[in-house]
Amino acid sequence: MKIATTVLETRNTVKNWRKEGYTVGLVPTMGFLHEGHASLIKKCREQNDKVVVSVFVNPTQFGPNEDLEAYPRDLEKDKALCESLGADLIFHPEPSEMYQNPKTYMNIEGLSDNLCGKSRPIHFKGVCTVVSKLFNIVAPDRAYFGQKDAQQLAIIKKMVQDMNFDVEVVGCPYSP
Repeated sequence: MKIATTVLETRNTVKNWRKEGYTVGLVPTMGFLHEGHASLIKKCREQNDKVVVSVFVNPTQFGPNEDLEAYPRDLEKDKALCESLGADLIFHPEPSEMYQNPKTYMNIEGLSDNLCGKSRPIHFKGVCTVVSKLFNIVAPDRAYFGQKDAQQLAIIKKMVQDMNFDVEVVGCPYSP
């Protein structure tokens, strides 16, 4: 299993896989992986030749009163779990690698403004921005999201449809 920290290294790895005819699946995460993430990685492994797991604590989805620094991180544990499940690549960039212009965002109005979005008004804008970036970097055939985050899944599916991303969004139930 390889760990990439740059966009260029990740793109080059995936391009080489594509030249060999492999399908690519993506499991976007903020790390501190648990059994729910493991079930997504397992499903991704079943349906794709190559598995990419992003481990990136995304600062753009944290509001001013939410503590980004307190978000739990354990890259060694995440690496061990990914490796045990057959992931091929972990994409683990720094925020400066992902965000050169902090004023460029992706937002799905309407779906993002209610339920969880009411109390966290920038959260889904940050989620959509980072997921769209991951889709552009990895260019996966399929991307895997938990159904338990129903609002997020609906927003991601809408973004994919509206922005014509060439990726199949797979919603997965939790299954250990």
